Formats: sequence, C-alpha cells, structure tokens
Amino acid sequence: MGSNQVALLLFDLAFILVLAQGLGHLATRIGQPPVVGEILAGVLLGPTLLDGAVSDALFPHGIRPLLSAMADVGVTLFMFGVGLEIERQALRGRGRMAAAVTLGSTAVPFVLGSGLGYLLLRNHETDQKAAFIVFIGLAVSVTAFPVLARILSDRHLGATTLGGIALASAALVDMVAWTALAGVQAAIGSGGAHWRVALMIPFVLVLVLVVRPWLRRRTRRGDGQGPAPSWWYPLVLIGALLCGAATEAMGMHYIFGAFLFGLIMPSEGAERLRADLMHRTHTVTAVLLPVYFVVAGLKVDLRGFGWTEVTELAAVLLVAVLGKFGGTYLGARSTGLPPRAATALAALMNTRGLTELVILGVGLQAGLLDGGLYSLLVVMALVTTAMTGPVLTRTYAKPVTVPETTPGQPDRSSVTTPAA
Repeated sequence: MGSNQVALLLFDLAFILVLAQGLGHLATRIGQPPVVGEILAGVLLGPTLLDGAVSDALFPHGIRPLLSAMADVGVTLFMFGVGLEIERQALRGRGRMAAAVTLGSTAVPFVLGSGLGYLLLRNHETDQKAAFIVFIGLAVSVTAFPVLARILSDRHLGATTLGGIALASAALVDMVAWTALAGVQAAIGSGGAHWRVALMIPFVLVLVLVVRPWLRRRTRRGDGQGPAPSWWYPLVLIGALLCGAATEAMGMHYIFGAFLFGLIMPSEGAERLRADLMHRTHTVTAVLLPVYFVVAGLKVDLRGFGWTEVTELAAVLLVAVLGKFGGTYLGARSTGLPPRAATALAALMNTRGLTELVILGVGLQAGLLDGGLYSLLVVMALVTTAMTGPVLTRTYAKPVTVPETTPGQPDRSSVTTPAA
C-alpha cells in the first residue's frame, strides 16, 4: 500500500464511523434501533447516491478489498456474539410456547417465501434453482436476535414474560436459520469437494465434547463471577477466528464456525465472564460492523429501479411481513397467548437487521442472488426492521404484568398483556 492509500483508508474509516454514529443516533431519536441508521448509511454510500460518484470517490477499487477484509473480521466477531448471547436458560419453562412460536414464525414465511422464490426465477435465472427457492424462503424467515434484544432492553421489556418468550423464540429461530443456511451451502458449495463439508460432523463433535468441557474447567478453576483474567478474551478471540477459518476451509462460510464457538461457551457459573466477553466483543464490533454496512451498501444499486423491480419489492415485503406476522401470531395464539400480546410478539419477530444482511451476503457470495435481487432484499431488511418499533408502540404501549403460572401448570397464561 502506498502512502496515499493508507491516508485514504484511514479517512474512509473515520468517515464511515462518523456517518454510522450520526445516523444511528438520529435513528434512536425517532424510536428506531441504531442498526436502521447504520444500514441506511451503507446504502447511501453505495452507487445509488449521485449515480455512484460518492462511492467511486471515497472507495476506489484499491481500497475496497481492505474494507472487505475488515468487514469479514467484524462479522466473524458479530456471529460469535450472536452465539454467545443466545441464552439457553431463557428456554427453561418456556419450551412449549417458544417451540410453537418458532414453528409458526419459521414455517409460514418459509413456505410463502419458497413460493415467491419459484416466481422470482422468471426474472432471476440461476443454475441452482432448488437452492435458490429454499434460500428465498429462508431469507424471509429470519429474525434478528441481537436487534430484538436491543429493542426489548430499550423498552424495558427484557424482564417481562413477553420479553422472555420473544428472546427464547428468536434464539430458536436463529439456530434453525443458521442450520438451514449451512445445509443450503453444503448442497451447492465446497467447489465440488463435498467430502470437506462432511468434516463439519467431527468438527462439531470436537467443539461439544472436547472444547466446551475444557472451557468449562478453565472458568471453574478461576472465579466465573469475578473479573475476567487478562488472557481470557485473547484466548476466546483466537478460538472464534480459528473456528471461522476452519468452517471456511471446509467449504462452508466462516460465520458458522464463529457462531458455533459462541454457542458452546459455558454459561452456568460464568455469568461475569460472559458479560465481560459480550462487552468487549460489542466494543470491537461497534467499530468494524459499520464497515460491513458500507461494504454491503456498495453492492446495493437502486438506480435501475423500474416497474418490475417495484413489483418484486412489493411482493417480497408482502410475503416477508405477512408470513412473519401471520405465522408468529398463529403460533402464539395456539398456546393461549392473548391477542394483543401475540400481535406484539409478531411485531418483534418481524425485525431482521444485520442478521438478514449477513445471510444475504452469503447468498450473493454463493451465486444464488444477483445484484438486483440482493438490493431488493436489503431494502426489505431495512423496512421490516424500521417498522418493528412503531408497530410495537401501537400494539403494546402500556403493558400490565399478569402473574406467571406456578410450576407444573401449563405456560399459556404466563404473559404480560397490555392494557386496553
């Protein structure tokens, strides 16, 4: 790298952070999660604005590979954080309700999305037709667990029964989504060497049977409730990066390895250590994820929008919103959740955020999406995430706590319902 490239790279990083922080702050001022503003910043810096003049001037082709590398590191740590934040204890006592919500929130949009994928094949040709159809179904079935958790925290709903059900359901949806995405990539990826994908089985077994017990012993030797030792975070960071490198070498995406490593981190007796890991990971990703939004935004080109694209976007939004709302509502009502609380839960499960962008990036890299459809789906992710807050405010403005059921009773009445 020449001196001019170094100077431009540093300037770009500063500019990205300023814009992301600024638009993220504006998003919070209007009741939106910061990720809405950060995604919008990435789209605005892409080729859509001023016919690409801004993106070409700020991000010449010599700089973009460097930004992409930094974005990959950011997403790796983000996926490790997603796995780390999925609290298995949240499922305890809510298994039946969370399972019903997860089934409805995943199956209904997946079926509708797969049908939409079949129709989209007319304008988006691909050699992997079956994988394309499944991928579109998966893309509209996603729920962004980190964004949902942030919304619950901002509205002080995390400790309510509804918040617990939402977190448990979103955690299950996330695990289903990443597992399904891994299956899709295994079917089409690995460059023909499918034997490499089979290595995922012993890899997962080693993580669960060897690495996780070792990590648990290390936390128990120290004080899991005390401050983390200085070597703890570098060790965990190395593990997340190595797991990401391992799954990438197997022909899968690096996000799977990082996610699995976060998922196996010990929880019981290590609450302080986990909290410290989350804090440090969020600190790093706060710097690197805005770069990912820009890298993703550079691939979003809305300049050629015509009636065909508008029609496809309307169809994608209709399927994504109705599928999520309808499926979640039906799943929640089937367990006895009151109508208004079920509507609030459906609004929460409709948020997609960065999780959707990561999945879309995998689809684009795998050749399942072309640039036009990728752009439409990014807009869908932005719109569905932005609508979560207003819909939740309208349906769940004044919550009233209803006591939870006692042990041994059915959990269908265990909910916080809004006042009339």
